[in-house]
Amino acid sequence: MDALPARPVDDASGSNLHRLFVLRNIEIACIGLGIAVATGLFDLALPLAPLLLLLALIAGLNIVTRQRLKSGSHVHDKEIFIQMLLDVAGLTGIFYFTGGVSNPFVWFYLLPLMIAATILPRAHTWFMAVVTVLCYTSLFLVDVPLDSGHGHHDPASGFMIHVIGMWLGFVMSAGFVAVIIVGMAHTLRQREQRLAEAREQALRNERLAALGTLAAGAAHELGTPLGTMAILAAELENDYHDAEHADLHDKLGILRRQVDRCKTALSVISADAGADRAEAGHRMRVRAFLAGVIDHWQNQHPDANLVYREDSHAPEADILAERMLGQALVNILDNAADVSPDAIELTAAWNRTELSLEIADRGTGFDTNIHARLGNTPVTTKEDGLGLGLYLAHATLQRLGGAVTFRNREGGGSVTRITLPLLPETGNT
Repeated sequence: MDALPARPVDDASGSNLHRLFVLRNIEIACIGLGIAVATGLFDLALPLAPLLLLLALIAGLNIVTRQRLKSGSHVHDKEIFIQMLLDVAGLTGIFYFTGGVSNPFVWFYLLPLMIAATILPRAHTWFMAVVTVLCYTSLFLVDVPLDSGHGHHDPASGFMIHVIGMWLGFVMSAGFVAVIIVGMAHTLRQREQRLAEAREQALRNERLAALGTLAAGAAHELGTPLGTMAILAAELENDYHDAEHADLHDKLGILRRQVDRCKTALSVISADAGADRAEAGHRMRVRAFLAGVIDHWQNQHPDANLVYREDSHAPEADILAERMLGQALVNILDNAADVSPDAIELTAAWNRTELSLEIADRGTGFDTNIHARLGNTPVTTKEDGLGLGLYLAHATLQRLGGAVTFRNREGGGSVTRITLPLLPETGNT
């Protein structure tokens, strides 16, 4: 038999239908075994033709269910409810031909009711309760009386069969509750957890959107004063270009370049605010991308000491080179340079599917009071800091399917570990 497709965790209805499929397989096996034991061991004269027909119909329903699961399409609660009603109808037919209310396995009516109460809306559960009660009640009115193959009924023997059936029923009910019902409840808890994470992500996205609006406004407001500062810095640099003012000339050059850097950053904020990933990024070799980020950062921090290491045996692989991704890595390196400019280490390793980066410094490490909030909310330990750099970097990496973890380093300092998915191979050599 072909394996059924794996269901994502958030497809709770599909997972529950798969469990119903498994439960029905067990039910078919138990009914077949029960018929064999009743006729062979206890010599009961069961009407085999209708029983085997009902068993075949239940098996046919499971074949349809298996094909439905293999299709991989979305499963609705209404579909599960209809299948459970068909299960109740099948059970009623089996009980009708095997003793009616005297059948020790009549408690099976509780299974669809428990499943409905666990995974289906309240209206479906109440409807299932009414259906099972009506079916159980109908067995009091009509059934096919059982008799032994010898044409007589031994009350003691019948009572023993009933006791054994009750014992088997208890064992099976314990197993079903432990495996099937608990499994369905676990799926529901996972779905609730995913919904909670989605709500948290939505709140984070709203905060990021608000920050983007504020950033665009700030970029508009700061454009004019920065332009004025750039003009004045250039004029002063030209006025003091002689040897007597060489030191002042160099400092004015640094000031002008920093102003130009601010103007470039603001122009990036203002332009292409609505660009999607396909427009903002392009395919690029990992080595070339990392080299570009390091060169860009090193030009901004010429006095910082960065030691870069990479796995020399790493294969050729491509990454989505987004401008925001490069800026996120630069922000994290900036934080390391602020606390430990003389000892920054960047270690890179990757395979064909994932890139792993570790940025280590010898600063004071992460404060335990803010460690759990790092990346999730804007936090800072700097007197003049806003706490947005690490927060925005974390959001960018998450948006690209990556992850960020923080830990303190032995001997002092901190380590920021970043994982990023790489682009699949295109097949071209």
